[in-house]
Amino acid sequence: MAKKYLLTAEGLEKLKKELEVLVGERRKEVIERIQEAVAHGDLSENADYAQAKEEQAFIEGRIQELEETIKNAEIIKIDGSKNMVSVGSTVKVMVDGKELKYTIVGSNEANPAQGRISNESLVGQRLLGSKPGDKLSVNTPAGKANYEVLEIV
Repeated sequence: MAKKYLLTAEGLEKLKKELEVLVGERRKEVIERIQEAVAHGDLSENADYAQAKEEQAFIEGRIQELEETIKNAEIIKIDGSKNMVSVGSTVKVMVDGKELKYTIVGSNEANPAQGRISNESLVGQRLLGSKPGDKLSVNTPAGKANYEVLEIV
């Protein structure tokens, strides 16, 4: 059974566009660079060839990863519930006296610097199912943090 990847509709579109660029443009560019390097002769001392082959491997790996994710994507259905935190919810919390806002997303879209935390993260897992007014304690690598759910936006 394949792993399901939780994504927002916007996140899925972003991945599809990245795949399109990799397959339609970047793959062709790197193949041209490899062919050009081969034309220069001795490959054992050709840094351009080695670099292009390395980039090709990265691009092909990313293409496989994107195809797998897109094929097994499950769109997060945002139900708009203000009663309980679920994947797709945006929640205001008080963390040790500081108000923060998080959106709970699938791991592929997580970006903590932008307030998008994974449903699989320690904080994300702990917030799921909570309600406004709930007080939670989360053991993180940085130590214990106390959260209070203020509002589901």
